[in-house]
Amino acid sequence: MALSYKARRCMALLVLVVGLPVYILVASVLATTISPNSFLGTLALYVGLGLVWVFPFKSVFKGIGQADPDAEKPRFDDDPR
Repeated sequence: MALSYKARRCMALLVLVVGLPVYILVASVLATTISPNSFLGTLALYVGLGLVWVFPFKSVFKGIGQADPDAEKPRFDDDPR
């Protein structure tokens, strides 16, 4: 079942406002507990954790920046020119 445009916008807002800060806290706690000793290991861990949250929500964010495809297009029949 596909989500409507408005439902995807609300879901994206919820993910960004609530979900992302919670994920940042969990990822930082996880990164400090794992804590590789090398700089490259730590960098790889943070880059990996930074990319992991994107993939489950890719379908929610896809097309959110575009205009609502279900909205009626404005009519320009009464052009004052």
